[in-house]
Amino acid sequence: MVGQVPKGFTERFAAALAGYGDRPCIEFEGRWYSGDEVTAYRDGIAAALRRAEVDDHAPVGLVVRNRLQHAAAIAGFLATGRTVSMIYSFQAAEAIGDDIGRLGLAAVVADAGDWAEPVRAAASAAGSAGLALSLAAPTVAPVPGLERRDSARRHAPPQDGVALQILTSGTTGPPKRHSIRTSVLERTVFSVTAGEKSSPDAPPELAYWQFGGIGVCQLIAGLYNGRRIAMLERFSVEGWVDAVRRHRVVRAGVQPAVIRMLLDTDVARRDLESLQFLISASGPLDPETRDEFERRYRIPIRLAYGATEFAGSLCAWTPEMLDEFGDSKRHSVGRALPDTELRIVDPDTGVQVPPGEQGLLEAKVAPIGPDWIRTTDLASIDSDGFVTLHGRADGAINRGGFKILPETVRRVLVSHPSVRDAAVVGIDDVRLGQVPFAAVESVPGLPAPSEEELKTLVRQKLPVYNVPVSIRVVAELPRTPALKVSLRDVAALHRVTAG
Repeated sequence: MVGQVPKGFTERFAAALAGYGDRPCIEFEGRWYSGDEVTAYRDGIAAALRRAEVDDHAPVGLVVRNRLQHAAAIAGFLATGRTVSMIYSFQAAEAIGDDIGRLGLAAVVADAGDWAEPVRAAASAAGSAGLALSLAAPTVAPVPGLERRDSARRHAPPQDGVALQILTSGTTGPPKRHSIRTSVLERTVFSVTAGEKSSPDAPPELAYWQFGGIGVCQLIAGLYNGRRIAMLERFSVEGWVDAVRRHRVVRAGVQPAVIRMLLDTDVARRDLESLQFLISASGPLDPETRDEFERRYRIPIRLAYGATEFAGSLCAWTPEMLDEFGDSKRHSVGRALPDTELRIVDPDTGVQVPPGEQGLLEAKVAPIGPDWIRTTDLASIDSDGFVTLHGRADGAINRGGFKILPETVRRVLVSHPSVRDAAVVGIDDVRLGQVPFAAVESVPGLPAPSEEELKTLVRQKLPVYNVPVSIRVVAELPRTPALKVSLRDVAALHRVTAG
């Protein structure tokens, strides 16, 4: 049938979800929900879509949040083979409405609280049916005025083999959608959990990364492998530490910002004693921060690398690699996974460079296809096959012909004892094309560094063209819900400073 996704993964995922039965499946806001309660959302949504005259294989939109009802909806869509397109919830109602208008879907599912007037109006204009989700009864209900799809309207057709359209992290601009094929989700499961199945006494997976983006991979992998999942709607040090302590979590993937937050909050060592290691991903982790964390808590940190377009990780550390290379390759993100080939190419010529030289990272992932996919990450691969990341090429600043890598300047700025974090962006300049601007997050309780002090530091460490034209000291850098620094908001700080 046209639009029906390939069976293999869908059937296995559905069986795994059904396998929970009345056992605990997902914990949310201090309460465990059974597998039966999770699948009740699936059944309720499916029945409501049928009443709304939405075809069984028509893609639907989900204004996604990290809540029990949203996790259950995602699980239900995957188990029934229906494509779901994520809609960013951390934006104004008018912007959500704009997304609904552009997508033109037969139905939109959202939390009851997200059905503001601009959202309802956009769905009505698109002829989309609307469903409201809630933890309280009724858990699934039609939105008044949007009970049925407008059959006179053309809606987005079924997408053969596409399971999800997820969102990028939105660090440089509005999040973009990326399609993940059902056939690729097998590698997603392996890359996240190495295929580890559940056992009755296994600690739950701790899930707090946003489900609208790459964080959904952890939810999918956990359910596929029959693991219990402890879910947080948003990250907070208190909530994360409480979950680790209560559930005796043994490993967790975190953003670099989380490691810094744990240090700054001075979390007690006993609260993290169950952790065997942490995996740092989604951005560069400063070596000084890593060293400080490992010294204080005696918990090793492993670096990892993945991307939305690959639906999971590209590299990994195995126990055998750690035994042989753990110290000598400490700053590497590991070697390529078994289904992945990696190479480094010259950004201008596309020619592969020798081992150890920097260039753009390209990947060929067997389940995705036979083509090499070029990333925007600068990296090197040594003669032993270990990958080291050096920053992003798409953020490079061309200052009158001189190339500036923001991560290089950032590393100098964070070396100042009063700087907790920093971000560097390119600002348009009539004469030079672009010039660097920096914002730095000061360490609470210490005297804030002056702009001239920071410029002098950069001037001492790097060629003079790397010195930012302006540096703004702030209490907190602007961040996305994925805890990455929002570079477009950093650029807006320059406009405020200039004003």
